[in-house]
Amino acid sequence: MMYYGWDNMMGFGYAPFGWIGAVLMFVFWALIIAGVVILLKRLTLPPEKEKKDDSAMEILKERYAKGEINREEFERMKKDLK
Repeated sequence: MMYYGWDNMMGFGYAPFGWIGAVLMFVFWALIIAGVVILLKRLTLPPEKEKKDDSAMEILKERYAKGEINREEFERMKKDLK
């Protein structure tokens, strides 16, 4: 007896693709769900600050603020950059 799509041996009604159709259907829905999750994350989370390239002066100021260089070195390097 044939029951609307349940006529193959394994009972899946994905004919003519059989197991390939089942796998493709799983992949399709996995991609849809992943897309929705990514979309929701982008809409709900604040945007990440774009990391801009630090200029040499900004790096110099950071090094001075951290105490890696002293005032004389800072002033000398600052003159070199200008």
